[in-house]
Amino acid sequence: MPVPPEAAAAPPRSGVIHNIGYRNYTGPRLGRGYATRSLLVHSLRGAYGLGRSAKSKVLPMVLLAAMCLPALILVALAVSLDRDELPVDPAAYVSNTSTLLGLFLAAQAPVALSRDLRFMTVPLYFSRPLTRTDYVRAKFGAMTAALLVLTALPVVILYAGALLAGMDVGHNTAQALYGLGTALLYSVLYAAIGLLVAATTPRRGFGVAAIIGVLIVSTSVAGIAWALFHSSGHAAAANWAGLLSPSTLVDSLSTWLFRLPHSAGPSWPPSTGAGVVFLAEFAVITAAAYALLLRRYRKF
Repeated sequence: MPVPPEAAAAPPRSGVIHNIGYRNYTGPRLGRGYATRSLLVHSLRGAYGLGRSAKSKVLPMVLLAAMCLPALILVALAVSLDRDELPVDPAAYVSNTSTLLGLFLAAQAPVALSRDLRFMTVPLYFSRPLTRTDYVRAKFGAMTAALLVLTALPVVILYAGALLAGMDVGHNTAQALYGLGTALLYSVLYAAIGLLVAATTPRRGFGVAAIIGVLIVSTSVAGIAWALFHSSGHAAAANWAGLLSPSTLVDSLSTWLFRLPHSAGPSWPPSTGAGVVFLAEFAVITAAAYALLLRRYRKF
């Protein structure tokens, strides 16, 4: 069939715009508050590997089990031996498991911040109504909540076991509250320090190593300082060594605030005035870390 001359001479069309029915969004705008809460929940879930691959769930779940399993064993022993009280106070249990808490922090704080830095997704957050303050607040709240779940769940297990075993309700309720208070102190301070360190590098491995280094070195320095002062006969001055490490700082502060029995080591402020100094250092470190995080993200 011959082609008409006008059709053969027509130039080819370079492109066609098709109207396929796209419309502007006309629904409600949920605003900054909703975005901040969504980021907090997303970061909290990510700390335990929820919504991520199976491999990402292994370490946080193993650490959670390692925190809770000894509490279950202690409750079972107390019930089987017909004891009138638990073998360990909840606050002491939290302090004794602070090493596991540090491992969780080192593993998950870089997950909260370093990946956003490495893949340059931080500017995408700020292209929406979410501000830099909202971002830091959400990440800080998520990490604090993740650590609080890790430390508070064993306290709840110990408390529930004590009540089911028919132990004194008033005494165990007070001890459980002290344990939750100690868990909150650990969670806030560790989250502040861990996030600040993680925000300095986009490499997750470097962040993990740096957080572990900060916790181990500071704890070692505090222990050595306490031993040196104590061996030279300055027992009261030795307890100032608790200021040198996050773990001993929280241990000392909770012991002083809740009037808990203290063991040998840098775990007791030498006086009431010194206890105020410990509390002030806790507040200064937390506030300074938060302020430095805000300053870090003003660059984006």
